[in-house]
Amino acid sequence: VQLQASGGGLVQAGGSLRLSCAASGLTFSTYAVGWFRQAPGKEREFVAAITWSGGRDYDDSVKGRFTISRANAKNTGYLQMNSLKPEDTAVYYCAAGGQYASYDSTLRSKFDYWGQGTQVTVSS
Repeated sequence: VQLQASGGGLVQAGGSLRLSCAASGLTFSTYAVGWFRQAPGKEREFVAAITWSGGRDYDDSVKGRFTISRANAKNTGYLQMNSLKPEDTAVYYCAAGGQYASYDSTLRSKFDYWGQGTQVTVSS
C-alpha cells in the first residue's frame, strides 16, 4: 500500500490550500481516509476522516474551516483547508484504514497505512 500526500505550501493567514492523497495497492473505495498533522514539538493529532460510505469526522479545531472528501474513481482523498490560521502550521499526513468501518468513536484509531507528510505553513 502506498499513499502519496501533496498540496502543501506556504500561505498567509486566511488563505486556502487543498491537500491530496493518492492511494495505490488497496481497494480504495472500501477504506476510510484520514488526515493527521504534527506541529514541531507536538504529538501527531487527528484532523479529519471520511469513511468508505462518506461519513465524516472532524476535530473541533477545524470544524467549519476544513472539508474532507474523496474521489474513489481516482483513488484519491482530499482535504480542503479554508480560513487557515498560523496554528494550522504542521506536517500533514494522510492515512487509510478501517475497511468498511462505520463512523463512530473508534474510527480515529483504525488507520493502518500512512503516507509521507506534506508541509503546510501559515504565516501571520
